[in-house]
Amino acid sequence: MKLKDLVKANRSYRRFDPRIAVEAATLRELVDLARLSASGANLQPLKYYLSGQPGTNSEIFSHLSWAGYLKGWNGPSEDERPTAYIVILGDARIKKSFGVDPGIAAQSILLGAAEKGLGGCIVGSIKRDALQKALHLPDHFEILLVIALGKPAETVVIEDVGPDGDIKYWRDENEVHHVPKRSLDDLVFPSNDRYGRKSDGL
Repeated sequence: MKLKDLVKANRSYRRFDPRIAVEAATLRELVDLARLSASGANLQPLKYYLSGQPGTNSEIFSHLSWAGYLKGWNGPSEDERPTAYIVILGDARIKKSFGVDPGIAAQSILLGAAEKGLGGCIVGSIKRDALQKALHLPDHFEILLVIALGKPAETVVIEDVGPDGDIKYWRDENEVHHVPKRSLDDLVFPSNDRYGRKSDGL
């Protein structure tokens, strides 16, 4: 699969097939992609808590909030929950702040998941103190992000942002998840440059 196809396949999935587990070896392979990725000053301050066990998965799930734009939806139902998690941790013994490292690691992990036919969602809305205690994490670890993983059980489509400029994702009557994306011309500045692109008033 070409990189662009992997990026397009790498959507934020929030509903999963509970019958398909993510093996421990697969989780380690995904973390290895993060290990090989860039790190600020090559300090490599990130650590990873892996879970593929139902009990621990349930504990992690209970400390997360899902899909802020979908009002009235409190996350996947019991039969649609992730079958694995990777909790990205910052090791304060190495560095006190972690910059862009967590985002780089998360993207590498999710691109690897997409290549394997899996999917996931980066969750940043976390009850961090409570999850820290639930997982018995040492105080020098800071919970940065949680990546939910599994076999996607929903359809996610990319579409253009409409004339109203609304970028909020939404679900239709068939439970298809729609994700509006701004156009490339809206992102490149300036648009009237030495490459001959016509200005649109940016």
